[in-house]
Amino acid sequence: MRVLVLEDDAELRRPVTWRLRHDGFAVDEVDRLADADRAVRIQDYDCVVADRMVADGDALDLVARWRTEGRATMVLFLTARHDPAERVAGLDVGDDYVTKPFDLDELAARVRALCRRWGRREPTVVRVGDVEIDRARREVRRSGVPVLLTPKELAILEALVEEPGVVVSAEALIERCWHDRADLFSRSITVHLSTLRRKLGDPPIIRTIRGVGYAVEADGDGA
Repeated sequence: MRVLVLEDDAELRRPVTWRLRHDGFAVDEVDRLADADRAVRIQDYDCVVADRMVADGDALDLVARWRTEGRATMVLFLTARHDPAERVAGLDVGDDYVTKPFDLDELAARVRALCRRWGRREPTVVRVGDVEIDRARREVRRSGVPVLLTPKELAILEALVEEPGVVVSAEALIERCWHDRADLFSRSITVHLSTLRRKLGDPPIIRTIRGVGYAVEADGDGA
């Protein structure tokens, strides 16, 4: 899942982006409304986490314009304003509202909830062969046995199981699972996939199509 964080306070933006990346989100970060507007026109986001007041204006106005343009991305506002009228205004335009200071664990949980709402047409529990992925609980089992994955490994697996049998390129996986500073030419994706295959065990369900990408096979004949 991909998240955009709009926050002009670097001391706050750093822990927010770190916490979301730790949970397996691919996170892009900007500090101006203009940059956020540009980002959503280039990239599809599951959720935008936006500070209400940044250097070049109120994010409420930007999100209101997105709504009139038909952009339906989920939005969670961050704000230092505690007035009930301000919270109502934020909820009328956005989808959730958190006042500062806030707990990072709660923020991450709220973002996960919004992403689930955005993808509600997808089932919470996905099964490919004997592999079961519980999106809500962030848990994976194979033949009923828990498989402990890192957030990045889980993000890769979720991206692959969205369309079983469909080949996903390495570039598409990196775009989906890594933040915008990822090195597209690194071996990181190969290393993560190798570890993911090992943890999932035999028979392998992730197939490599050399020079093309990767696919999940429900019959467990990956190689």
